[in-house]
Amino acid sequence: MRSNYKSNSTIQFKTLSREQCDILHYATLEVLSDTGVIVQEKRSLELLKKSGAFVNGNQVRIPPALVEKAISTTPSSVALYDRNGNRKMRLEGENFYFGPGPSTTYTIDPYTGERRYPKKQDTRNAAKIIDALPNIDFAMDFGTIKDVPTEIADIHLFHALLENTTKPIIHWGFNAKNLVTIVDICLAVAGDLEELQKYPFISLFSTSNTPLQHSEEAIEKLVFTAEKNLPAIYVSAPMAGGTSPVTLAGTVIVALAECLSGLVIHQLVREGAPFVMGGVPAPTDMNTMVMSYGNPEFNLMHAAFAEMAHYYKIPMWGTAGCSDSKALDEQSAIEATASIMMSAMSGANLIHDVGYLEGGTTSSAGQLVMCDEIIGFVKRMVRGVEVNDVTLALEVIKKVGPAGHFVTDEHTFNNFKRELWIPKILDKNQYQVWCDKGKITCGERAMEKARYIIENHVSESLPEKAKVKIDAIIDRL
Repeated sequence: MRSNYKSNSTIQFKTLSREQCDILHYATLEVLSDTGVIVQEKRSLELLKKSGAFVNGNQVRIPPALVEKAISTTPSSVALYDRNGNRKMRLEGENFYFGPGPSTTYTIDPYTGERRYPKKQDTRNAAKIIDALPNIDFAMDFGTIKDVPTEIADIHLFHALLENTTKPIIHWGFNAKNLVTIVDICLAVAGDLEELQKYPFISLFSTSNTPLQHSEEAIEKLVFTAEKNLPAIYVSAPMAGGTSPVTLAGTVIVALAECLSGLVIHQLVREGAPFVMGGVPAPTDMNTMVMSYGNPEFNLMHAAFAEMAHYYKIPMWGTAGCSDSKALDEQSAIEATASIMMSAMSGANLIHDVGYLEGGTTSSAGQLVMCDEIIGFVKRMVRGVEVNDVTLALEVIKKVGPAGHFVTDEHTFNNFKRELWIPKILDKNQYQVWCDKGKITCGERAMEKARYIIENHVSESLPEKAKVKIDAIIDRL
């Protein structure tokens, strides 16, 4: 048998050349050194000034050397674990992982179809669905709940997630004070801070204010994660034509400038602390003036931002599986598929907002289930065509010969599950069989599966000792 065939194990999409990456990088350095950013947090202003930045009130101009140093000290790999200490994600290179998002204003009720405000039970249900779906790698709250005190909703959201899934959790806090409580809950599971640092099952994110601003609250949260040496995600979300230039390259530069200036502060607090650079650049729809999650420019800018993250060798937070549609329909499927495919092929590492509708303002359990299917489809596409002795099947072809069939051959039995993607909710039946089963659409099957998981999936319980500690923390709120 032949043995020198190469295997094309992954298919990648490159938006930028190396030369274009260089151009964007030096343009970003120029923005940071000449225009600068606004920083509202006093401690960070002092750190920046002592380190050689030019500080005038709240405006900071950051020399290129300071940015380059921060990039050089940032780890190129960040590992995230489940709450049992098993590594589930290694954010590096072009590895990609998918999960839902946070903080939607509305959710679609999986039973009534009503668009309404989320409740804590919705987060519990979402966590169970996340826990059950094979292609969803991490958990997020999937909607800002309204049935608890507003000022501590972030803590209740984390509690609901932690109780109903073992998967890694990406979360946010309203402020640094609430982050202290969220980490205390984590310590009840991990035992102590050192164990949580070794096997982090949580990553905390914070967001800049576009254009080129860092609020006191955002930086306090970023500083907190650096001090605790826990994985931090710092996110920029410019709107092309609104809060950033209408051109794609200009918007990417704004996102990079905000993210890298946040990185400088983060590394000044604790050199070598784990950091994920986050970009959610999106176009402004000039007809409606809303932030569009479905336009092709959305996907192109995310791919460009991912390319820049690879250029810096820093893990990257991206966005996919979302739609501008108001319902689980053809538009939501088209837009989700395009973004999932583009994100996977561009090698974004930590990809969130899967299952979002209405431009990221509404969560949908049905959309989440449908996207799980799409992600499985895309994973098979990205894996490409494997070429080796087994897949060439030369001996099998010779054995079966002309006019034969391969259905009953042992080679087919041994390899079909790996070679052929098997859908869970997409229908492959003939027309009459589909009719006999009630002519159920893909969207209806997705909602049925969501309801089935909510009613039947049993998530692994927290250890009793940890549960008692966590309940005591929640009761004190």
